[in-house]
Amino acid sequence: MTDFTARLLHWFDRHGRKHLPWQSERTPYRIWVSEIMLQQTQVTTVIPYYERFMARFPNVATLAAAPLDEVLHLWTGLGYYARARNLHRAAQIVVRDHLGVFPQDIDAVEALPGIGRSTAGAILALASGQRHPILDGNVKRVLARYFGVSGFPGELKIERALWQRAEACTPRERVADYTQAIMDLGAMVCVRSRPLCAACPQQAECTAYRLGLQTQLPTPRPKKPRPAREAHALIVRNANGAILLERRAPTGVWGGLWTFPQFETREAALAWAHGRFTGEPAAVEALAAYEHAFTHFDLTLHPIVVQVRSQRIEEAAGFVWYDMRMPARIGLAKPAVDLIRQLQQVFATREAICPEQ
Repeated sequence: MTDFTARLLHWFDRHGRKHLPWQSERTPYRIWVSEIMLQQTQVTTVIPYYERFMARFPNVATLAAAPLDEVLHLWTGLGYYARARNLHRAAQIVVRDHLGVFPQDIDAVEALPGIGRSTAGAILALASGQRHPILDGNVKRVLARYFGVSGFPGELKIERALWQRAEACTPRERVADYTQAIMDLGAMVCVRSRPLCAACPQQAECTAYRLGLQTQLPTPRPKKPRPAREAHALIVRNANGAILLERRAPTGVWGGLWTFPQFETREAALAWAHGRFTGEPAAVEALAAYEHAFTHFDLTLHPIVVQVRSQRIEEAAGFVWYDMRMPARIGLAKPAVDLIRQLQQVFATREAICPEQ
């Protein structure tokens, strides 16, 4: 066991997190769901989603048998929805190919959709005590600072160097504790900005601390200009107050989720509405622009609200009338969630001012 590992485990015994919801019963399924949810998402955000998800899908069989819409519904607001689609697809593979038992072989785990080397290692280490190194974002930061590894961790040679450090530091005993400990250190102490070096068990031997490089390591991603895109979201509202939602294609942005029909121009949006609702809509208004940041670009949506009388829509496959008062259990894209909330506030205010309407 390296000195780094020994110090980390000693710190974990005193300060590590030991009462997270998925730690009470460390089955591979429970750990797997938590690790997928924790990808690019903080623990405090994940906990309520995890608890609701496990209450509905307590095992892999219930998850595999569930409609994708219900899975996406419980994921709504957590973001990165490909995780939910992959989780659902992987559950079906586990039921079909592994008789409903989560595999214990690292290669078989990595072969499941949405699971890479680090996530596979974390699942098997935390749930089964198998010795596998991990290298998620928190661990990359800890190791890059401690060993003074410069260069963007997304580059292949830098990632390989960090994997070598991760392998060397992973002990043969207390693997589950070590795995949780190094994730905890990165999440609680060796944080991205303003690391709490005074509370770190590795401070005396940390290269970044010794050289004053905490803000330089790990090396940030090379900056590229972020493209900005604009689109028009068409919000069709019928006489009953329901709004029209469209299911996105299975892959790509908001894959499989429900959101408002989207168009490049206002003219295209209104032409589509007139064509689908036989000469309607009669009323048109615009709401405030909505800003949404993706990983690689920024999107500005211009919402257009149109009022129609008919509930019939041509080419209705892939569309649903969504009653905001009795919402269906479907997966909604983040802009749809926010715009629906905005619409509810607008209409509630109008009804309060003009109750006869």
